[in-house]
Amino acid sequence: MEKLNDKWFRLIGIPLIALLGDWIFYDEINRQHGQSFWLDVGVGVIESSLLWTIARFGIIHSRRRFPALNQTRQRIGFQIVWFFVTTALFRFLTSFLYDMTQFWGYHYPPMRYVYNIAAGIFCVIPIAAIYEGIYLYRQWKVTYYEAEELKKINLQTQLESLKEQVKPHFLFNSLNTLQGLVLEDEKQKAVSFIGNLSHVYRYLLQSNEQPLISLERELDFVRSYIDLLKTRFENGLNLLIEIDPVLLDYQLPPLTLQMLVENAVKHNVVSSTRPLTIRIYTDMAYNLIILNNLQQKKTAVPSNKTGLVNISAKYRLMNQPDIVIQQTQFHFQVIVSLLKSETV
Repeated sequence: MEKLNDKWFRLIGIPLIALLGDWIFYDEINRQHGQSFWLDVGVGVIESSLLWTIARFGIIHSRRRFPALNQTRQRIGFQIVWFFVTTALFRFLTSFLYDMTQFWGYHYPPMRYVYNIAAGIFCVIPIAAIYEGIYLYRQWKVTYYEAEELKKINLQTQLESLKEQVKPHFLFNSLNTLQGLVLEDEKQKAVSFIGNLSHVYRYLLQSNEQPLISLERELDFVRSYIDLLKTRFENGLNLLIEIDPVLLDYQLPPLTLQMLVENAVKHNVVSSTRPLTIRIYTDMAYNLIILNNLQQKKTAVPSNKTGLVNISAKYRLMNQPDIVIQQTQFHFQVIVSLLKSETV
């Protein structure tokens, strides 16, 4: 939670509340008893400062306890109870002190206590409304701009994914593989290859229209994507999927697995003599883990890590745990959280 930066609000608000409070509620009765106006205002400033500090403490505590935009009702409810209880207690004690000492030159009847408590609450309400209004506006502003940024990242991911798939070398490799299957009279493999290619493009076009997609659909797509790659790499590429069936309905940003699989193939040697094995599995903490053996190419492949950056940004903008990237001498691993639909 950000710091409550209200220095100028207090410097202006406290004297203003003291002046208005004295003029509206106490000026007439104090003049009847010969009290100085400036004494009234001076005491009012002291009381207003104390009452403002007490109210401010409640506001800070309520924001720490209920900080989110969807917790506005709880936060306001907490503040209402806090303001009424603390203001009533504070005004009762000050009224009792004035009554016992006859500070203002007269005794306080019971209704005077009620009047003072009501006056204190009347002064606190606009202060609290201004604080909460500013807080809600800032929260709405942050939420709005985060949503806009998420839209931009989704669009960027979509464009990057499409660009990666339609760029010349991918089309050349795909068509070259298909030509080889036809020339070798591998009709069944050619039909399967065309089906997988169609599935890949259809998924790329449809999935990017939504922020989240089920793990089951993402895995179905990745199998088709891997089959395309296996047609090219054959026994050089292996995919192991070990998913708890209970988690298939959980969700993640679309194309997360595709980008991670693509990243593994792009940066590692893939051959029948040195096969690349990609393992996709889940753990007890509802995490999805993508692990591959590390056998980096001798010539580093240029990369701006757009895939990992986009995945990480999406999770952060949804207020979810960031992805975890771990690399050892032999393995490269990425851990992403699986989400229930109601958590986002």
